[in-house]
Amino acid sequence: MRMLLDTHAFLWFILNEPQLSPAARTAIIDPTNDVEISPATYWEIAIKIRTGKYSLPGPYESFIAGQIRANYFDILPVEVRHTSLLTSLPFHHRDPFDRLLVAQALVEAIPIVSADADLDPYGVNRLW
Repeated sequence: MRMLLDTHAFLWFILNEPQLSPAARTAIIDPTNDVEISPATYWEIAIKIRTGKYSLPGPYESFIAGQIRANYFDILPVEVRHTSLLTSLPFHHRDPFDRLLVAQALVEAIPIVSADADLDPYGVNRLW
C-alpha cells in the first residue's frame, strides 16, 4: 500500500516519539508498504526551523535527506494535478501545507498518515 506521511507523522517516526500511534508506526515500518513524503513536509520543517518553532538533532539538510534515505521513503513530487485540486478544495483546514498534503493524497488516492482529525471533512483516507 502507498501512503503519504503528514509532517508530524514523519517527525515523530524519525525521532521515535511516543506520540506516533502504534498503528501508524506499524504501517510505516511494514516493508510491503510504500511510504511517501511530500516536499511540503520538508518545506514546512525548514520554515519552522527558521522561525524558531522547531529544531532538529542535526543540520537540516543532512538530517532530513539522511532520514528519507535511511527509511527508504519516496518523495511524492508536487504536480500541477495536485495543485489544481487546491483551486476548488474547501477551506475546512487553513494550513497551506496540510491542504497540499490532502490534495496530494486525494489525487493519488492514497491514505495519509496523520493524527489530525481536521483532515477528515475532506474525505481523505486517514490512517492513525
